[in-house]
Amino acid sequence: MKFTLSWLKEHLDTTASVDEIAETLTDLGLEVEEVVNPADRLGAFTLARVVKAEKHPDADKLRVCQVATDSGETQIVCGAPNAREGITVVLARPGTYIPGLDMTIQVGKIRGVESHGMMCSEREMELSDEHTGIIELPSGEIGERFIDWLAANDPAKVDPVIEIAITPNRPDALGVRGIARDLAARGLGTLKPAKDVTVEGTFDSPIGVTIDAGTLDEAPLFQGRLIRGVRNGPSPVWLQARLKAIGLRPISALVDVTNFFTYDQNRPLHVFDADKVSGNLRVHHAEGGETLTALDEKDYTLEPGMVVISDDTGVESIAGIMGGLSTGCTEDTVNVFLEAAVWEPIQIARTGRALKINSDARYRNERGIDPAFNAQAIEQATAMILELCGGEPSNVVTAGAVPNMARAYKLDTDRVQSLVGMTIPAETQRATLEALGFVMDGDMAQVPSWRPDVQGEADLVEEVARMASLTRLEGKPLTRPTPRIARPILTPMQKRESTARRAAAARGYNECVTYSFIDQASAELFGGGTDATMLANPISSEMSHMRPSLLPGLLQAAARNQARGFLDLALFEAGPVFHGGEPDEQEVQITGLLVGQTAARQVGAERRPVDVFDAKADAEAILAAIGAPAKAQILRGMNGWWHPGRSGKICLGPKKVLAGFGELHPRTLEAMDVKGPAVAFAIHLAAVPFPKARGATRPALVLNDLQAVERDFAFVVDDGVEALALLNAAAGADKVLIESVRVFDEFRGEKAQVQMGAGKKSLAISVRLQPTDKTLKDKDIEAVADKIIANVSKATGGILRG
Repeated sequence: MKFTLSWLKEHLDTTASVDEIAETLTDLGLEVEEVVNPADRLGAFTLARVVKAEKHPDADKLRVCQVATDSGETQIVCGAPNAREGITVVLARPGTYIPGLDMTIQVGKIRGVESHGMMCSEREMELSDEHTGIIELPSGEIGERFIDWLAANDPAKVDPVIEIAITPNRPDALGVRGIARDLAARGLGTLKPAKDVTVEGTFDSPIGVTIDAGTLDEAPLFQGRLIRGVRNGPSPVWLQARLKAIGLRPISALVDVTNFFTYDQNRPLHVFDADKVSGNLRVHHAEGGETLTALDEKDYTLEPGMVVISDDTGVESIAGIMGGLSTGCTEDTVNVFLEAAVWEPIQIARTGRALKINSDARYRNERGIDPAFNAQAIEQATAMILELCGGEPSNVVTAGAVPNMARAYKLDTDRVQSLVGMTIPAETQRATLEALGFVMDGDMAQVPSWRPDVQGEADLVEEVARMASLTRLEGKPLTRPTPRIARPILTPMQKRESTARRAAAARGYNECVTYSFIDQASAELFGGGTDATMLANPISSEMSHMRPSLLPGLLQAAARNQARGFLDLALFEAGPVFHGGEPDEQEVQITGLLVGQTAARQVGAERRPVDVFDAKADAEAILAAIGAPAKAQILRGMNGWWHPGRSGKICLGPKKVLAGFGELHPRTLEAMDVKGPAVAFAIHLAAVPFPKARGATRPALVLNDLQAVERDFAFVVDDGVEALALLNAAAGADKVLIESVRVFDEFRGEKAQVQMGAGKKSLAISVRLQPTDKTLKDKDIEAVADKIIANVSKATGGILRG
């Protein structure tokens, strides 16, 4: 949003400087993006007079001028055709920066003649595009600053331009008057009274307006009037200068009036050439397929449901966005139909996006305009048209009614302290809201029609705090009612997740944070990709589904790293995964991925490919860190993206799965473009049972002073027997004495089959016996050993290896 200082002062009576205004606007939330002040670039230029001008001795189009300045006469070589004796000019001395040429003028020689400065044209000073000759001033004293002369004789050319950024919730600040209202409420001046204009019509408009019943929700109000006998020519200099200053191109008086009100009051208007309108105007929904050549001379095909304005021959305007070229005003326009209407913002935004039209009217209508100002807008615009173009106005024709925007919220003056931490007297709060246009009725604040963003009590507090200046906020610690230890705020699951993160990092993993949504192909690869987890409005085709596992994101990160030469990776991520579209169909997991070798390439390092036991060890370490029971089972039966023979799951019983681990299937790695070997683990954090006791103390340390005994056994079993079955059988021989059982050797292959027979292997286990009441004797140990051999033989068919 751009505006000039003089434009602002038409609504705000203030003596504040440009810098004060810019600083205050930013503090009010209307961030100033740029201030263009001609005084900053023109301050060094002064007035001078040409006392003598002679032809250059070596150039027909150059003149050697003797110029009177406040420091005496100086010689300047000039090529302007109007350089002559007696004129008052604008002088740039050596060392002066010329903005239009982007250079600093210096003393130089032109065709052998010294030149000590420059006499400037308007384009060289960025005042206009005029460059056919140097500036000739009708008056002025030698040595006077040119900027001071302009301020007194042509102030529009030195009018500072301020540009502010507008957030979508502040449509009122899209008009100069809305900006002035904010500044006045802050105390930077006084808001001038609003104009109240009434233009009496002298005849009934031959063009009527109607709104289809089904369109009233999207077009609640349409008003218009015919003005006949206008003279549409160039707009006056002041209006052209104002529009040019904010980057608009003056077109004609009628169009320039509508552009003026768009920026002055945030009030888009439209003018039809009445002689080109056939019959009456009708606001309705497009049926779809209609085409319109708009004012930007582009053809648009309308979709069903778009709101349009038609006459008897067809569509003549895309409502609230852009008019049609066929009924647009030209220099030949004699009779004009002025339109002021209220449109539903969401409909405007939807239509504008579908047609890819960006216009000032759309920008404002889709953010919201003041519906209560509609009648006054058409009166003020009519008055300006009559002033600039003449003509005779008709009575106003109206379809629909002003939508009811009335609403009120209670002003709780104590909430300023609780919400934003500022102490502001109650009377000051009330006065602030009244200055912004709110009407106070007791504790209730009636919201003005131009503030659609105020939708609750908290918004009232925001307005009060904004006007008081949020820069006054001071950081203060939260108070506690009594001195005591703060109650923990982290949930047990949050603490568990944090512990799991630290444990994974301690194992040498690097944490990744990836998107929770992935492409459908990757989701399907890991058991997802269904409609239940599909996003309704994905930000890209590669992020269309919620992830069913953390592995896709980690594998994609690994593939990116491998493509850049990093082949050995240890990555982990903790976060939610989604098995469906409902809240109870998601869980938090921590997943780790190992790719490549186990050690860095360096002298003395033992390198080997990562294997399933690396993933198993890391999973068990993290489970131990978060308090999982030590005695868990390792079972088969993993999903299809795991290697069927080199993966397993850690369970508490067959249905309580705590984690999965193993080597990833080669097909999975190929689909994700990852070069193996690659192993991983995935831990279900919520599946690990929480301890029943909630005490802050740890249990007592139990130590045993009796000597533990370890015995080794080697069993010959069938090659298909799982080690877990043998371990469980041995551990079940005596659950009181047997503390632990582990496998420490496996002998299999061709040599094993020669010694033990075809289809056989040897598994060696170590059993630790821990007595609790007496030292074990040989006969006690032998008894337990016999039970172990019997249990293993019964469970696996194995025999003790000789």
